[in-house]
Amino acid sequence: MNDAKNKQRDASAAEQILRQAFRTMDGQQAQRIREAYYQAVEGLHSLAEELELADVEVGATNDHALIHEHLIACLAISAMKKSLLGRIL
Repeated sequence: MNDAKNKQRDASAAEQILRQAFRTMDGQQAQRIREAYYQAVEGLHSLAEELELADVEVGATNDHALIHEHLIACLAISAMKKSLLGRIL
């Protein structure tokens, strides 16, 4: 139980540090980061969807290589969900 509390405390501290970094940085730079973050997430969702749809059409003849890439894109989406940026932007 202490491990869970420590992880929660560490995550909270990290989030506060990140929030402070954004408060002190140049507003234009913060906006560029915000836009890049949302573009990256949106792009990953689009990529995953397109790969999945393309695999339906050609997957059987290509050993479903596109669905493998789709799954990698899904892992990247999952990793982005763990980012503290999503909470503070």
